[in-house]
Amino acid sequence: SALVTHKHQCTVRWDLTCDCLCPKYPHNCSFLSFFLHRNLGKSGLRVSCLGLGTWVTFGSQISDEMAENLMTIAYESGVNLFDTAEVYASGRSGATSSSKHQFKLLLLRSSFVITTKIYWGGQAETERGLSRKHIIEGLRGSLSRLQLEYVDIVFANRNDVNSPMEEIVRAMTFVINQGMAMYWGTSRWSAMEIMEAYSVARQFNLIPPVCEQAEYHYFQRDKVEVQLPELYHKIGVGAMTWSPLACGLITGKYSDGVPECSRAAMKGYQWLKERVNSEEGRRQLAKIKELHLLADRLGCTAAQLAIAWCLRSEGVSSVLLGVSNTDQLLENLGILSQMNPQTIAEIDALLGNKPHSKKELRA
Repeated sequence: SALVTHKHQCTVRWDLTCDCLCPKYPHNCSFLSFFLHRNLGKSGLRVSCLGLGTWVTFGSQISDEMAENLMTIAYESGVNLFDTAEVYASGRSGATSSSKHQFKLLLLRSSFVITTKIYWGGQAETERGLSRKHIIEGLRGSLSRLQLEYVDIVFANRNDVNSPMEEIVRAMTFVINQGMAMYWGTSRWSAMEIMEAYSVARQFNLIPPVCEQAEYHYFQRDKVEVQLPELYHKIGVGAMTWSPLACGLITGKYSDGVPECSRAAMKGYQWLKERVNSEEGRRQLAKIKELHLLADRLGCTAAQLAIAWCLRSEGVSSVLLGVSNTDQLLENLGILSQMNPQTIAEIDALLGNKPHSKKELRA
């Protein structure tokens, strides 16, 4: 790949690597905003390959002031993608980025991408799911909390077996035609469900989804590496992935048990604590120790290596970061270590869980 030198005298590859890492001050690197953007699937929307998510931390683990600070640093570092949802922190993650702080990005609305998700709303039967009623009312509620006229992408946050696919696609088409959203996508949908939505859209001249949000990290690979690339080539659906550090597991914070201030110790995250303490969790932690040694050898952190590994996958448009302080954010935004075929092969050998495509199985 072509090389270019920026003002830190780092060598930047067009494919996504920088030899100096710049972990502390990535926002000073002048080429960041140029080469760290990709098309969202085969749509024309350009998104930063790293986005800022608000899954757990915003509105619950961190203060509003810290949330604003993180968003400002991310934006100034070249990040233009901010992911929210109607349910995150009981709806507060939407309010955090609104006029509560008069977040300065709102003055430049055309320069960044805001997403939201619809499914879990209130307690009433009609306040959840993907009925036409809840899609429209849920999105209006999100826009009110965000104090925005529109979001760029609205995601259907898991499929709803109680709502016909045609109703879902028609409702998504309606909110786009009404100017409430620019695009729509899916989250936690199967490849078959996404294909059905696409077929319905084509049959009735409606708008198909452009993106699937999926969990993706060292220990969760099949969907993003086998199923989604096929959809990308067939119908242009891209992948926006989340949890690149496996809820913090990959950072090594759980190597000696569950710290009191960690996510696994939070109310409602008993499942994560059980996962960490399980036999499979212990096996994963042993592999993570080896990955830390590999990262040290490459001159980067384990988090930077894990994020670079996610970004190397075909069809991945953006990886969403979940952070709770500026040090974590700056580390994760640090330009990524060399992800050459040799490093990828070494990680695959260490993990021992590389999924095989249908073509490879036939061969």
